[in-house]
Amino acid sequence: MKFSLPSLSFNSNSIVGLDIGSSMVKAVELSLKNKGRDFDLTHLGVAKLPSESIVQGAFLNSSAIIDTVREAIDNAKIRTKNVAVAVSGHSVIVKKVNLPVMSRDELDEQIRWEAEQYIPFDVNEVNLDFQILNDGESEESGGQMGVLLVAAKKDLIDDYVQVITEAGLVPAVVDVASFAVENAFTSNYESAPEDVVALVNIGAEVVNINILADGIPAFTRDITTAGNQYTEEIQKALSVTFDEAERIKLGGRAQDESQDVVPQEVEQAMQAVSETVIGEISRSLDFFGATTADSNIGRVVLSGGGAKVAGFEKAFHERTGLPVEIMNPFSRMVPSSKFEPEFLEEMGPALGVSVGLAMRRVSS
Repeated sequence: MKFSLPSLSFNSNSIVGLDIGSSMVKAVELSLKNKGRDFDLTHLGVAKLPSESIVQGAFLNSSAIIDTVREAIDNAKIRTKNVAVAVSGHSVIVKKVNLPVMSRDELDEQIRWEAEQYIPFDVNEVNLDFQILNDGESEESGGQMGVLLVAAKKDLIDDYVQVITEAGLVPAVVDVASFAVENAFTSNYESAPEDVVALVNIGAEVVNINILADGIPAFTRDITTAGNQYTEEIQKALSVTFDEAERIKLGGRAQDESQDVVPQEVEQAMQAVSETVIGEISRSLDFFGATTADSNIGRVVLSGGGAKVAGFEKAFHERTGLPVEIMNPFSRMVPSSKFEPEFLEEMGPALGVSVGLAMRRVSS
């Protein structure tokens, strides 16, 4: 297993992108076309996770998570055992730092000492990885090299390794959710090197923000205002169960036919949550703009299940004034004919992480 960063290694060894979210497990397998960088979608399976199996990143019901992982893999008819998973939340720290110029071997030796200055955890309790963003040889670098430092708590990674192993799979790559979304974006969308793009992935419990400048991560942040809040507000407004509220959020009706679902109440509840979620994201984007010279965000690309909430895209644009679009992680792919186009259109925005993970390859 390796803790991976945004660089992609394209060899022939396929890997399953397994996104274990707090509400759903998504499994994706891709095939490479003509030994190049383009992919086709070959397998896709999703399975709903029982509520409160994962709460604030903690695995509270491992047996349910294992069963749901197996269900997603079975639904996809996947036989590949190697999987890539993504971590995020308060147990993951991503920080861009400037360090004196040194070789990669020297940085390998010093990274734990350097990390102690930047992460709020005991360095012995985390898995560390890094990527050199620039070598510091340009005149404007001032003899400093840019390094992207990533730290994830070992107990978090151990949780993922355990459920994956017990599901009969092999944990091959551990990635960061915001970087997986970046992979899906860069493989499907054209973007000029000078463009500044904010990738915003809205999951059930966590929003991953990754701002790309000059093609590399310039700012990353995870915030815990996310999609489950819509469900909770509908619960309060209509006095229904969490599962019923989840169905209503996605356009269905409550199981209890006697329940009078008042569209206006649902709309008001959804609008209130959208204002809160967009406000939190907007503050992070404003912080980036205030602390980064000459890097104005040119576009926002939304992904995750929360991006599909009715009116969210429009409300986001109205609040920020930025061009906003919803990601289609299959825009350059040719899906197998076994997939219904309507299903891919509906699920697409929620599959940014799993598609990005499936673009990894296992080193031979």
